[in-house]
Amino acid sequence: MDNGEYLIKMGERAKEAAKTLSKASSDLKNKALKSITENLREFSHEIIEANKKDIENAKKMNISGAMIDRLTLTKERIEGIAVSAEEIIALEDPIGKTLSGTTRPNGLKISKVTIPLGVIAVIYEARPNVTADAAALCLKSGNTVILRGGKEAINSNKAITDIMRKAIKDAGLPEDCVQLIERTDRETASLLMKLNKYVDVLIPRGGAGLINSVVQNSTVPVIRTGEGNCHIYVDKDADIDMAADIVYNAKTSRVSVCNACESLLIHKDIAELALIAINERLKEKNVLIIGDEMVRSVLPDAAEATEEDWGTEYLDYKISVKIVKDIDEAIAHISKYTTDHSECIVTDSYEAGEKFVNEVNSSAVYINASTRFTDGGQFGFGAEIGISTQKLHARGPVGLPELTSYKYIIRGNGQTR
Repeated sequence: MDNGEYLIKMGERAKEAAKTLSKASSDLKNKALKSITENLREFSHEIIEANKKDIENAKKMNISGAMIDRLTLTKERIEGIAVSAEEIIALEDPIGKTLSGTTRPNGLKISKVTIPLGVIAVIYEARPNVTADAAALCLKSGNTVILRGGKEAINSNKAITDIMRKAIKDAGLPEDCVQLIERTDRETASLLMKLNKYVDVLIPRGGAGLINSVVQNSTVPVIRTGEGNCHIYVDKDADIDMAADIVYNAKTSRVSVCNACESLLIHKDIAELALIAINERLKEKNVLIIGDEMVRSVLPDAAEATEEDWGTEYLDYKISVKIVKDIDEAIAHISKYTTDHSECIVTDSYEAGEKFVNEVNSSAVYINASTRFTDGGQFGFGAEIGISTQKLHARGPVGLPELTSYKYIIRGNGQTR
């Protein structure tokens, strides 16, 4: 069977399963999710063994340490995946909610009611936790899902998917509510992008190359989840100790994720003191500072920044640093180089904070808090399929509400026009 036939068969099964899942009660969907959490815990050893094969292969392919970190599953991380699914169980079912209603002068009663999107496809790279998170969110929101992970995580993804499919079937729903494309050649991704007859929405999750490829080539509607060139601006009225803590957390707590800080801007009035304090913290994790001329005059060990650095998502222990004359220059810099993910201002000035959040239009804008909070779990969504950086349909963490559409229901008693 060639790749085209393989994907069509998968699409047909997803469409068929969607007929059942879209009508499933909240109790039945939650039963399936509970079964998934139990199986993830019970069979965590099998998942870890499969993951070890992926890590061994990744090392042979000389994949970066940051990417291997994204790939690695431990018992603790699997427990985190299970907890995310439990949090999704506790959330309100987003399907069948009446968003608005009105009665027209002619007596027609018009209601706007939420429905599933249908069949969702997710193309992602080396994070096997996405397999479980995406499946759990789609299941709860009444959508079937076709998953296409990267070759780096194929063994982990197979193990997780097999466990979830068995749990879903045991709960009384079609196992084809969740399917994994086990062929990882480029053609399967390209064909999936054009599977309009079967796929209603395509969500890419990964680096800039993957996301741009999907946006440029897909004929299926796309929810763009974005790469994260996230900025922190340290204002002249900032608490420097707070700034150092926030930058340290945003940069180093996990460098391989899209909500990690990649670019730091500091007001010239406090540049020297702030740079020294922040550098002392970043040195704890051997972070390389890549700075402009003023930065390097204070920190001689800093590398020289190029134009390219201001727009780079490093996903590594590196950070670009620029000194700005005022908040307006900081906002202008962010506007030029942002990927519309997450930005932060550290300041004790109410006026500066409000100016920043009003003029910076990324999907998440912070005052005095780490950008690492841009996450579905941290926002109370249980989990997320990705962080949307577009403005149509979904923005920020893509959780349950963003995985729904709506229809109008019109009730009459014989009206004609």
